[in-house]
Amino acid sequence: MSKYLVTGGAGYVGSVVAAHLLEAGHRVTVLDDLSTGFREAVPAGADFVEGRIQDAARYLDDSYDAVLHFAAFSQVGESVANPGKYWENNVGGTLALLDAMRGAGVRTLVFSSTAATYGEPETTPITESAPTSPTNPYGATKLAVDHMISGECTAHGLAAVSLRYFNVAGAYGSYGERHHPESHLIPLVLQVAQGTRASISVYGEDYPTADGTCVRDYIHVADLAEAHLLALTKATSGEHLICNLGNGSGFSVREVIETVRKVTGREIPEVAAARRPGDPAVLVASARAAQDRLGWAPKRSDLAGIIKDAWEFAQHRVDGQ
Repeated sequence: MSKYLVTGGAGYVGSVVAAHLLEAGHRVTVLDDLSTGFREAVPAGADFVEGRIQDAARYLDDSYDAVLHFAAFSQVGESVANPGKYWENNVGGTLALLDAMRGAGVRTLVFSSTAATYGEPETTPITESAPTSPTNPYGATKLAVDHMISGECTAHGLAAVSLRYFNVAGAYGSYGERHHPESHLIPLVLQVAQGTRASISVYGEDYPTADGTCVRDYIHVADLAEAHLLALTKATSGEHLICNLGNGSGFSVREVIETVRKVTGREIPEVAAARRPGDPAVLVASARAAQDRLGWAPKRSDLAGIIKDAWEFAQHRVDGQ
């Protein structure tokens, strides 16, 4: 049994990873300021500390075997409107966390990175060797953190794995996706199915794809969690391993909408809208490195299954919003 600190463990992905760690028999402490997370999302059995990652030195000691770091602001539009908030939290907070880990002698880190570090890809599927050119402050802050982690590994022997993933979806029992405001396609379409949103906007119908709408790579949140647990076992002192996570194939906006119709049996009105600036036609990940280095492969790649799990969570979640 090991002991782990999960920063941002009251959020969507962090809570599912914390639940998986507990199920594997480990001890878990969740550190979250609840600015975007939910106290009821912290899994039963985990210790909870309400606080910021900037203050991690108060809570971290040598009893911890590793840190899994999810505490970041992640709304692209907000990052454009308020970049300072993102640099202060995502970068400044992680720098404080790395300092705290070094001071406490905690030498293993798994970092929740993002495909937004790549920006608009030149080719797909995207590999880890693709150029990194973020198109917004959110992606830029995540890339800056990856650079910081690399430096920490080289200078101080940190063992680190960064996992760059694309569109996370689905739910794991009582743990699922809820953001305020919501900006992700599947939960937005499910809101239409629930009757809390009048229609779903389709931004662009003339892309060079099979049906003219954007294609994205969706990964089930439970598959994602399993990758994080594998990463803990593969982290090597002095190495910063970066792996993309994804299904390796994508689904179009229209395929997602049609699958929600089939899963829910509800009508989903669509509204055609202009393309959004900077929206690439296709974003699909190559997960070959994760397969080779972590021994990971997605097990829940069926879009209908992903949406079914998300739909069940949307109908039964605690706050009903």
